[in-house]
Amino acid sequence: MDWVLHVDLDQFIAAVEVARHPELKGKPVVVGGAGDPMQRAVVATASYEARQFGVHSGMPLRTAAKKCPDAIFLPSDAPAYEEVSERVMAVLREFPVVVEVIGWDEAFVGARTGDPEALAADIRTAVEERTGLSSSVGIGDNKLRAKIATGFAKPAGIYRLTRDNWVAVMAKRPVGALWGIGPKTTKKLVELGLTTVEQLARADPAALAERFGPNMGPWYRTLALGAGDPNVEATPYVAKSRGREVTFQENISDEARIAAEVAGLADRVAQDVAEEGRPAARVAVKVRFAPFLTYTRSVTLPSPSSDPAEIRRAALEVLGLFEVRKPVRLLGVRAEFPVTAEGTRR
Repeated sequence: MDWVLHVDLDQFIAAVEVARHPELKGKPVVVGGAGDPMQRAVVATASYEARQFGVHSGMPLRTAAKKCPDAIFLPSDAPAYEEVSERVMAVLREFPVVVEVIGWDEAFVGARTGDPEALAADIRTAVEERTGLSSSVGIGDNKLRAKIATGFAKPAGIYRLTRDNWVAVMAKRPVGALWGIGPKTTKKLVELGLTTVEQLARADPAALAERFGPNMGPWYRTLALGAGDPNVEATPYVAKSRGREVTFQENISDEARIAAEVAGLADRVAQDVAEEGRPAARVAVKVRFAPFLTYTRSVTLPSPSSDPAEIRRAALEVLGLFEVRKPVRLLGVRAEFPVTAEGTRR
């Protein structure tokens, strides 16, 4: 029988750091920014020991330090994480399976086997023996179910979720437990009285289409039914975008300074785009106002481009869409790559 496995590395970034610094094993480790909790940056990841104190990804480092005063803060080291990720994916590809990389720390594995649990156990063992990293594996009859299953498998476990146990496991869970439904959509669904997966599965498609649009509305109901793509494509992970951002140690308000910062970020992004070898289709700008209100706006380029001047022009155009009334604590620029007819970024 054909199966989809979702392999997810446990606390990946923190685990890489602990592997590099064995003396940190068992201690609360927080990775993010330059590793200085007094600077403005957010948590990239936290070890399970730090999570017990309420520290989580996206939290300001200063907040993390207050919640866990004894935490050890380390700077992010993207090249190191990429190198370890590539080694893990190489281990997966040694199995008679199809591997679809979807991030540094996760991949879908397509396999034809009569014992998916045994395969999952072999994968976990191989990854740990070859890289020293722990992983969790979700087993499903499609990508959606395999991805959600991993949440039940963590940490360091294996869990199967298929059409046979979907209702028993998921029916009473909140809609936010579904892969693809975030906090904002969850809030809107709750406003409609749809709080559980079962309620969403029984919802009127027409009513959902009216509230969320003809495509997204019915799609949310499809998620609640557990339907998903059963096909795993043997394609490498390809970035959907390239972005840069900067967090200011002191808020800035001068419009000329803000524009100059955005232009500088755009130039750095343009260099990343050139190195990627793919033109950008859209340019987005993120602005975080004090105290912590974040907004993102974007424009589509007249035609896909790698021209630094065009990316800078677009970024400044997007900046003009913001009404800067409050001090700015963070700026970001992101270039998004074109979407092919198959829905992937090329």
